[in-house]
Amino acid sequence: MAARPYILAETNWQLVKDTGFEVVVLPWGATEAHNYHLPYATDNYQCDYVAAEAARVAWEQGSKVIVLPTIPFGVNTGQLDITLDMNLNPSTQLAILRDLVQVLARQGIPKLVLLNGHGGNDFRQILRELQAEFPSVFLCTLNWFKAADRSQFFSASGDHADELETSAMLHIAPELVRPLTEAGNGAARQFRIKALREWAWAQREWSKVTADTGVGDPTAATAEKGAAFLAAVTANIGQFLVELAAADPQDLYE
Repeated sequence: MAARPYILAETNWQLVKDTGFEVVVLPWGATEAHNYHLPYATDNYQCDYVAAEAARVAWEQGSKVIVLPTIPFGVNTGQLDITLDMNLNPSTQLAILRDLVQVLARQGIPKLVLLNGHGGNDFRQILRELQAEFPSVFLCTLNWFKAADRSQFFSASGDHADELETSAMLHIAPELVRPLTEAGNGAARQFRIKALREWAWAQREWSKVTADTGVGDPTAATAEKGAAFLAAVTANIGQFLVELAAADPQDLYE
């Protein structure tokens, strides 16, 4: 496999020292159970794929984008009793990000995109704090799975090991997906309190919500759906990276 110049783990100092990178992409996933049919590293495989494909789209249009290695652990405070669901507290994420943004600020790299692949991660408040601390680095975040309209590709609702994630993994790493006949149905219990179902928020206690760790029926998933959705997502994110690379952080508003 030829080294991809937009993937830091595959490139080298000879290229890096001669390239003025405009945007750094940091994928951040999680390690957690995904029903009976998907691997624990599902979020990380998806982050790796989406970040690389979006960066390729941008690189081929001349944008100097580089993807850092995916951070494989996320916030799983609602799943502490699910064996080997690994947890990083938000305060730990803040400490890690502070160190990494400090590197970019010191080296004059102007923009960071935090590509999130896990529903339990929410980086917005963390980035508010770090943006004030490091004004020379423009900080932003996105959830890759919201970069295209899922309703155009999938019929079943859900948000964990569901039709979307299963279809994506059938495209990215089909050898790691167990037969769908072995999957649980992803049935999930809802909050009894109406406001918590609609406009208030509380953390879901995973083992009380779902019997198989899935939320959403995966049975209609196909590799073809996954390929189509991922193509739309990576095209949209790739175009965002192109526009961000060309943008002046001091002149972002119309």
